[in-house]
Amino acid sequence: MSPDAHNLLSLEARALLTRLDRVKPFVLQETMVPAANVSDLAAAGIERALAASRRAVRRLVRSFLGWLHGDEAEDATAAEAQRRFSLVRLQFNTMLSQVDLFADAFSQRSEQDVGVWLAGLDVAAADALSLPDYYDSPAVVCYLDRGIGAAIRRARTRLPGGAPSPVALLRVPRERMVGSGIASSLVHEVGHQAAALLDLVNSLRQVLKGLQQGGEDAEVWRLWERWISEIVADFWSVARLGIASTLGLIGVVSLPPPFVFRVNLADPHPIPWIRVKLSCAMGAALYPHEQWSRVSALWESFYPTATLDAGRRNLLARLEANMPAFVELLAGHRPPALRGASLREALKTTTRQPAALAALYRNWRRKPALMLRAPPTLAFAALGQGRADGLLTPEAESKTVDRLLREWALRDTVRSAENCALLTAKLRASREFAPAT
Repeated sequence: MSPDAHNLLSLEARALLTRLDRVKPFVLQETMVPAANVSDLAAAGIERALAASRRAVRRLVRSFLGWLHGDEAEDATAAEAQRRFSLVRLQFNTMLSQVDLFADAFSQRSEQDVGVWLAGLDVAAADALSLPDYYDSPAVVCYLDRGIGAAIRRARTRLPGGAPSPVALLRVPRERMVGSGIASSLVHEVGHQAAALLDLVNSLRQVLKGLQQGGEDAEVWRLWERWISEIVADFWSVARLGIASTLGLIGVVSLPPPFVFRVNLADPHPIPWIRVKLSCAMGAALYPHEQWSRVSALWESFYPTATLDAGRRNLLARLEANMPAFVELLAGHRPPALRGASLREALKTTTRQPAALAALYRNWRRKPALMLRAPPTLAFAALGQGRADGLLTPEAESKTVDRLLREWALRDTVRSAENCALLTAKLRASREFAPAT
């Protein structure tokens, strides 16, 4: 290898180390009020994962420099040295990709109002995901982005470079802040994480495949199977939020008719027109009430099918006719992870019937402090019921959701601080009274 090649690669490798030293932990560079912080569990998991990546890259760079200045490199070609360095730099950029994944979730916490809202959404997402009898929930971290849809990078899926993600990273649409409609997007994405923890999609696919063995509905069952991942997430949202989920979904998929009626079998999402109808059907099965047929008819009036070609009208009609059987299969499904319970039973849907939610909302209007103490998804469900019943204006809704998100963030911050103080006191006491050795 020529001296010029050796010198250039040595300088480039050392430059990587200097840039690596400037990639600081988020806890040393982000400014935010305490109530806007991500949870201690999430922060610790993220920082541990990123610190491990930084250490791995530093070892690679130093190993490369050791090779470059050793005897083996003297007989190597410049091309071989450059190849080795390129692999090291790829790992450096992979580590930066991991940092960038979490950067928005931390940096947005410094924005006025937004930071505390996001912390409140973290609490709401944790409540929506909680199913303590069946799994341990991973930490959830929310952040905002443009667009009309939400998305999730599930916990334990692979980060760039192959390491498992320490948290569920949930992107929520900025255009939905701040109103109860955000709950529909939030809980739908949480449903994807819950489905993965329970292996719901795989267990349902096995059932749906068995229903495709001939018969006039075979094609319909194939479509339900194709869309089952998104359908399960919608089911989770309806089960947690009631009518608030369907109204929020309408807000997302209310697009020009060509998009609402678009049939794209490569898309894992159901046809938007069918998706809203299915949400109403799931709501009617879980929470029987005439409101679901009213919302379904309203959706039909927004997007009448009369002008569609015969092929699409026929497909939509067949899917709609099969909905009651499909929804009953979904609600009654008993995957191994639920140990004999059905989805309907595990999600305890009996506690969120429309009449009960309406009564809660009326009581909370008289005594607003009671709403602040309710579980977040129950509060969102009652707000959605109030909106469906025509009792909640958009202006009052926005103010109420703002207050709820702030309260949840504050309460979680205080609880974390108290738990930390108690743990510290216990550790101190155990040291003070430990027997002498």
